[in-house]
Amino acid sequence: MSLTVQARRYDTSEPVSIEISEGRIRRIVPAWPSGAIDDWPLVAPALLDLQINGHAGTWFSSATLTSDEVINTLEPHFAHGITRLCPTLITASFEALDAGFRAIDEACRQEDWVEAMVPGCHLEGPYISDVDGPRGAHPLEHVRGADYDEFSRLQQAAGGRIRLVTLAAEVDGAVEFIERVTADGVVVAIGHTAAEPDQITAAVDAGARLSTHLGNGAHGTIRRHPNYIWEQLADSRLWASIITDGHHLPESVIRAIVQTKSTERTIITCDAAGLAGCPPGVYDEGAMQVEILEDGRIVIAGQDQLLAGSSLQTDTCVAHAMTAAGISLREAFDMAGLNPSRLLGFEAIELKQGSRADLVLFHHDGPGSPLEITATIFRGEVRHGTVTG
Repeated sequence: MSLTVQARRYDTSEPVSIEISEGRIRRIVPAWPSGAIDDWPLVAPALLDLQINGHAGTWFSSATLTSDEVINTLEPHFAHGITRLCPTLITASFEALDAGFRAIDEACRQEDWVEAMVPGCHLEGPYISDVDGPRGAHPLEHVRGADYDEFSRLQQAAGGRIRLVTLAAEVDGAVEFIERVTADGVVVAIGHTAAEPDQITAAVDAGARLSTHLGNGAHGTIRRHPNYIWEQLADSRLWASIITDGHHLPESVIRAIVQTKSTERTIITCDAAGLAGCPPGVYDEGAMQVEILEDGRIVIAGQDQLLAGSSLQTDTCVAHAMTAAGISLREAFDMAGLNPSRLLGFEAIELKQGSRADLVLFHHDGPGSPLEITATIFRGEVRHGTVTG
């Protein structure tokens, strides 16, 4: 299948013609619009989110998850310019995690496009803090110490697809666990932690490379210094992922993290909950009731301050990051595509000859404006919207 796309590059605004065949970019050449150049959409590499928990009421960590549910949960993400994501399984019983990973593995083996959309999985917990605040909305009854044998069984259930693990630096067995899974080629992140400074350092010395949604999954009030946020922010060996949906972090915090870590070592994630895509209302989530507010926030029901996840997608986070951090369109897109690819060792998707043809076409009126996505191309095929070439 061949396809030609005419658009303005996201990094230079240069009008180009992109020729695609057999799922790859075969040629990019300058193009000269006959009409107004502003009428042409922008084109960028499609988005990769390393932390998405589910969609439309389906959680990847569900004990009853099926391969068909995995497939149905992935499909809606094309509308948001997402062509790759890491299904994220949060703290749960071994049985639920095992079932979730087996369903994802089955879906990947069942459909080749699913395998291409799922370059790896993310295990967030259950080896996290049991303290209110740092634990976030993870169920306390399933929080436990780091267990490499359990992880190995989950990795087998996932068909070897677990590429990222988030744990708290202070849990029992953390250092040995980090050393062992890192030796297996898995990236380790610190998150949902209440660790002391020396425990953060020990985790990084053991091989941890990322801070998961830095600034969230934390106490509402902590001592001014030292604390686990400063320690992670200051350690240059750690990358940082941040939730830039406009609700999880103030703009000043986003700017501070991006300016400290740099746009090359900061990753944008939406951390969308399994309730993303559901209408506003109150939902039962196990022993807890949560509410989706009209503005998109997911909160513990009955109040509007304690967040329980995000209902917004990565395209919203990219747009807000530009406003909050004062970064360019290129920097924001690279933080939500190229950077997670580099960290996790996935194929980099770029606007150059030979790259996999995963592209998003969109209009954007500048900081403060949303991305208006007109088309998403996945392996050279239009999976959302329309393309005029």
